[in-house]
Formats: sequence, structure tokens, C-alpha cells
Amino acid sequence: MSELFDTSDPSALLEGMRRARAAIATGKLIVLPTDTVYGVGANAFSAPAVAGLLSAKGRGRQSPPPVLIPNALTLPGLATDVPSVTQALTDAFWPGGLTIILDAQPSLTWDLGDANGTVALRVPNHPIALELLAETGPLAVSSANRTGEPAALTAALAQEQLGDSVSVYLEAGPPPIGEASTILDLTPLSRATGLARILRPGAVTATQLRSVLGAQLEPDTDPVA
Repeated sequence: MSELFDTSDPSALLEGMRRARAAIATGKLIVLPTDTVYGVGANAFSAPAVAGLLSAKGRGRQSPPPVLIPNALTLPGLATDVPSVTQALTDAFWPGGLTIILDAQPSLTWDLGDANGTVALRVPNHPIALELLAETGPLAVSSANRTGEPAALTAALAQEQLGDSVSVYLEAGPPPIGEASTILDLTPLSRATGLARILRPGAVTATQLRSVLGAQLEPDTDPVA
């Protein structure tokens, strides 16, 4: 049976965070607030937990979830062959609404799905998410909705879609951005096969990205608002 905690109540916040940490530690799913939309999260290093996340959303292995991390210092431990411009991007947009795809460290013992050796990383700009990540470590997190349905903007709306497939829901009201993160693929730069590419427009615009990347961003992404 799932539980929803209203984090505006200090006692509920304390108990909800405790239950959320316990759920992650035992391979269960949680729903947590972020700055963009609510996310359904699992221990990134537990293959069964990640499989449960994909199942809860109605997705297959071909749609691996991004990984939320507590800060940019975590990035080198999870990604390799990181392009030099990555530092400027994380300085400008983390914490915030930018997800960056990089080549994953080959030594990592995780299974996020059919990611083809890559990992999508983001530092969210939300105090509850950041506090939880600081305690749990990296979490595989995807938008808290069934595939094909609108992304949830409250934990209660996420609970309507995901039900008891999630153990703990942390309610913090509507997120400050309310729009999915922009997904930027940097692997063409690291592999010297092309330019950085926006795979999904979102909270960070192409214009903002070009202010950092310049000519290293594909020109056909410029029309993205």
C-alpha cells in the first residue's frame, strides 16, 4: 500500500523522507518533487528496481531513465570522455532543467536499460530532491506518469497514474518550472563524430544552450524556443 506525505508539514516531511530512503534502500519506487516535473525514482544501481520503474511507467528497456545526481562533482564518477565544454554547461544550468547525455563509465555495475553505453545526467533544482540525493546517491528518475499520459505536476496526480507500484509519494505542490528538462546529447562531441544535439526541447532553450556551446551545437536546433 502506497503512502503520500505532505512535505509542507514538517513532521510529515521528516517521516516521508525517512520512508523514501528506506524504500530506495530496499529496491522500491518513490515519487519525488523536482524543479521540472515530478519524478518516479529508483536506486540506479539496482537492476530490479530500475526494471520496476520501467514497468510502472509501461515502458521497455529501449527507454532508459535519466539519472539524477546531487551535484556536478558526482559526474566524473558516472561518465567518461567528458567534453571540456561540459563544465561550462553545468556551471550555467545545474542545478536546473538540463539533462546531459554522456558516455557512461564502463566499470559501473548498473543496468538502466538499452542505453548503448551512455548515461543521461541531471542535477535538479529542488531542495527535497537534493536532500534525498545527498543521502541515497544517484537515482534513476523518469517523469512520474504512465507512458503517453501527461507528466504529473503534483504527487497526488502521480499517485492516480502509478498507484501502488510506488511505495512513497512526496507531495510538495506544483514544481517551479513545470516543464520537462531539455535533453542534450554531448556524445557526438566526445566521440568526435559531430556536434552537440538537442534530443528533447524543454526548460533550457536552444538559444540559452548556444550562448554556451556556440558552434558546437547543431545549427538546426536553433529554431527551438
